[in-house]
Amino acid sequence: MTALSLDSISHTFPASRTPWSRRRVGLARPALDGLTLHVDHGEVVAMIGLNGAGKTTALRALAGRLSPDSGTVKILGHDAAELPRDVAAQFGHVVDAPLVFADLTVTENLRAAARLHGCSSGQTEELATAARSRLGLDAWADVRARALSQGNRQRLGIGGATIHSPRALVLDEPTSALDPRGVVIVRELVRDLAAQGAAVLVSSHHLDEVSRIADRIVAVHAGHVVDTFAPEGPDLESRFFASVLAAEREEPRAAMRREA
Repeated sequence: MTALSLDSISHTFPASRTPWSRRRVGLARPALDGLTLHVDHGEVVAMIGLNGAGKTTALRALAGRLSPDSGTVKILGHDAAELPRDVAAQFGHVVDAPLVFADLTVTENLRAAARLHGCSSGQTEELATAARSRLGLDAWADVRARALSQGNRQRLGIGGATIHSPRALVLDEPTSALDPRGVVIVRELVRDLAAQGAAVLVSSHHLDEVSRIADRIVAVHAGHVVDTFAPEGPDLESRFFASVLAAEREEPRAAMRREA
């Protein structure tokens, strides 16, 4: 059953302005151009692409931080922009930056995350302790988040997003700031959640890492899906770049067909 769905979503950001003028400069280019992607329960899907491919924009739409110009975005069968409270309590995400309160300690942040996700007061302490241990943060239990390294802040944000064992999870570049130990911790956490039935969508630039975590890899370029392949396939890097090159060659022809 599909838990995360993006159907034919398109979105164009306005052309930029110069700091000293209200005149728009440059051409507005779609960040998303009819992107369609589905993630089922128990599945980890990795979305890969070059900078500017549209990965983060798609994840922001799922997180309810952006309303696309067209198309539908659903989480657990509900419109992502209007999730009922009980459905929102079954969703977790880290998009743009981890939700971390700088003046709270690691433990206090995890307690707050549990409460924000609707966990009962009786569960809060147990869940915070378990998440802190799972993410390898016990040594920083009483340290304020502002004093953490970037990698530990990222671990803390992921801990908060997963403390309630969500049924659907979205992670944007979840290992970008992590050391090798942190990468393994997050990889095991994601695989365990999927084994429990969660649908997980991650974005990344790193094919070598997503090949260890994903059941399916989706290549995105110029705001739409250009290829889908299995992580155990041979020479993933060559296949990815071949897909991007083929898409770039097709773009002028597609534009001409739209204008005809």
